[in-house]
Amino acid sequence: MSVKHPIIAFTGSSGAGTTTFREVFDRLLKEEGITRFRVDGNAFRRYDRKAMKYMVERYREQGRCLSHFSPEANHLERLEGLFREYSRTGAGLCRRYLENEELAEMYGQPAGSFTPWEEIPKGTDVLVYDGLHGGYSERPWSQRKTSPSHNPEVIRRRLQVALCEVPELDIARWVDLLIGVVPVINLEWIQKIYRDAHHKNKPAENTIQTIQRRLPDYINYIVPQFSLTDINFQRVPLSDTSNPFVLREIPSLDESIVVIRFRDPKGHDFPHFLKRIKGSWMSRRNTLVIPGGQLEHAIRVICAPLVHELVKRYREASG
Repeated sequence: MSVKHPIIAFTGSSGAGTTTFREVFDRLLKEEGITRFRVDGNAFRRYDRKAMKYMVERYREQGRCLSHFSPEANHLERLEGLFREYSRTGAGLCRRYLENEELAEMYGQPAGSFTPWEEIPKGTDVLVYDGLHGGYSERPWSQRKTSPSHNPEVIRRRLQVALCEVPELDIARWVDLLIGVVPVINLEWIQKIYRDAHHKNKPAENTIQTIQRRLPDYINYIVPQFSLTDINFQRVPLSDTSNPFVLREIPSLDESIVVIRFRDPKGHDFPHFLKRIKGSWMSRRNTLVIPGGQLEHAIRVICAPLVHELVKRYREASG
């Protein structure tokens, strides 16, 4: 964590809804007069689109699983390196993943490729990360039993860490404000199927196969991050989503509630939250429940003081 160069990270699966949080925070930072540098987690994928398809098929032939959730499919050591360097100096290396044809045309490269690694612009105040691994950490492996893995790359990595041949990856330790965006799993799948169909022209059957293939990686590498987050926002639909693979419409925010869990309730003004967020109530001492339609307002009410505190510390450290 850094006083001089704060880092804010939104972590969650693809289709979880992190874009909403990023947009709200963009407005909050703009109101505070803070210049942010945005990091897209996709930029730290190890393979471009074509190579990833090849590697997934090769792993499948060997009876193994590879997905974008997998540590071995990402440059997580470079992501931690960026966080570490930015927190210390406000500098670091990053690149862009050219997700669509529009971006590809802008850079004159094929869609699904990466731009070269470059130094991030000087003079930014805050780094904002949005992706799959903002709360990734290997540290819990040394503190608790984990499910056995048959993936040779994972086994090799864990053995190297145990033998102190490589350092533990601990991306979460460099983040000043870590927010988990984690709808209940059925809703997350519905959102992904809908997004892939409408924004990537991907058949629902293909997305369902992807969900099934990467479920073990989701359990092993995405879920543990939500125990390290400062705040989790979990949307729960109030409509029937018992079979997410046949639904083709996303339940609206007004058909949902949002469960907001604070890892450390100290320092949060819950009476103020209850007063400002209409229809909210406390289910536990560290858990606030709100109507889904109040989500964006709640993000501002809850997170504006946190952003203000980060800005205050930054400005005081900057003299």
